[in-house]
Amino acid sequence: MKFSDDKIKEVQRIINFYPEGKQKSAVIPVLHLAQQEFGGWLSSETMDYVASLLQLEPIEVYEVATFYSMYNLKPVGKYMFEVCHTGPCMINGSDDIVKYIYDKLGIKPGETSEDGMFTLKTVECLGACGYAPMMQMGKNYREHLTKEKVDAIINESRKEEKMI
Repeated sequence: MKFSDDKIKEVQRIINFYPEGKQKSAVIPVLHLAQQEFGGWLSSETMDYVASLLQLEPIEVYEVATFYSMYNLKPVGKYMFEVCHTGPCMINGSDDIVKYIYDKLGIKPGETSEDGMFTLKTVECLGACGYAPMMQMGKNYREHLTKEKVDAIINESRKEEKMI
C-alpha cells in the first residue's frame, strides 16, 4: 500500500502547513486522502500507513478514524445515505426515513445493500436542522426527506450507475 507520487506530494504539502513537530495535526486531511485513494474506507493497513507517514503511533490514527463518522472502517457502497438522527431531524421523521430505506433496500444502519450500491448510516447533526429530515450523500445534502424523495434518490442513483 502506497500513495501515488502526486498524493505523496499532497501529504507533504499538508504536513508542511503545520508547525514543526505538530504533524499530528495533519491526520484528518491525510485520512481523507487515504480514504479517497484506497477504495472509500480505511483498513487497519491503511491507518498504519498514515501513521507511518505522519510518524505517529497507529493508535493515534485509530482514535481519530473511529471518532468521526466521516471515516468508513469497512467497505461501503457507491452511494452512502448518511441520515441525520439528532433532535430536529428525529422530531421531523428521520426514524421513519431510516425504516423506509430498510424496507426499500433491506439494509439497516451500518449495512450495505447486496448489490454493493448503497450503504446506510445514521450520523450526528449535519447542521441543516431547518431542512429536517435530511441526509448527506457525498458532498450533497438531501433535505425535507419524504418516502417519495427517497424513492427518487434511489432511482437517480441507479440510473447514474447504468450510465457509467
